[in-house]
Amino acid sequence: MRLVRYEKNPILSPNPANAWESLVVTNPGAWYDEKTGEVKLLYRAAGNDPEHSICFGLAVSKNGYDFKRVSDEPVFGPSRDGYDAGNVQDARVTKIGDWYFVTYACKPYPGGQYWVPIKKRPYQRPQFPDAFPRYFREFAFLTALALTQDFKHFYRAGYMTDPTLNDHDVILFPEKIAGKFWMLQRPMEWAGEGYPNPHPAIWIASGDDVLKMGGARLVAKGKYEWENKRKIGANTVPLKTEAGWLVIYHAVGADRYYRLGALLLDLKEPWKVRRRTKDFIFQPEKDYETKGIYDGGGCVFPCGKVLLGDTLFVYYGAADQYVGVATCKIKELLDYLESCPD
Repeated sequence: MRLVRYEKNPILSPNPANAWESLVVTNPGAWYDEKTGEVKLLYRAAGNDPEHSICFGLAVSKNGYDFKRVSDEPVFGPSRDGYDAGNVQDARVTKIGDWYFVTYACKPYPGGQYWVPIKKRPYQRPQFPDAFPRYFREFAFLTALALTQDFKHFYRAGYMTDPTLNDHDVILFPEKIAGKFWMLQRPMEWAGEGYPNPHPAIWIASGDDVLKMGGARLVAKGKYEWENKRKIGANTVPLKTEAGWLVIYHAVGADRYYRLGALLLDLKEPWKVRRRTKDFIFQPEKDYETKGIYDGGGCVFPCGKVLLGDTLFVYYGAADQYVGVATCKIKELLDYLESCPD
């Protein structure tokens, strides 16, 4: 079973008319707005500046394929002097009630052009003494939360993850389970000696408040050969189906290519994996997926998916530079998952 890439990909590309998105348009969060009948993509954008400052743009579509940018300006960007003053990236969009909850990875200062050899980069990130917080010293990721109703005005609610951890792929479930909020996460330090997973893996935590989760449990670790049995992480907001919570995840192979699989998590006990694809369902193949600025070669990295009728639309970043979409019939994917082991 494979997702089918849209023949007119990429659906969004860097826009030379706007400096802030002239180099990178990628890794979009997605949500279907039932009131307007539109798919919203909150995409990561960057220009060709030495600091490589990253922000979010917004595009909308009536059919899920043809997108129109809503503004010539970013809709959300780094704060002036806060925990996310460097970069904001890789949004995951969840709607709870009348509000969109946007989890995003952030850093306290820009990192420069990471695809350029360090000694040749025109901007070098600052260095800090040992007394500084680890988040600053090691240029680690935090995951933060923004709240909005219209993608024009945002509240920066705060950061969701432990600032002593490098915790990136953090995704909220769209509803409470057993009276609690739940999130998937991938702390890079929770691996190796003393942990059940030798490499960074997918964990789950819960809590009474979205900014204070605890009781983390391991959900899934690298298992199959196509995953290189190494680092994996969740990609998309869980979609509730009768068979379980459907989650798209990525694994980084021995060739450093990012490939995609899928999980079905138990509806009432979401730390339990009901089914897991035994083979990848999507991989980089086209030039726009293998010849961007990702320095490992091929990368497909979705941050959002939506269900339109009986078709699942998976919106993915391609090679850290473009946006593509791949689809399948939801029944086909669920039937395939049911044929796979847990």
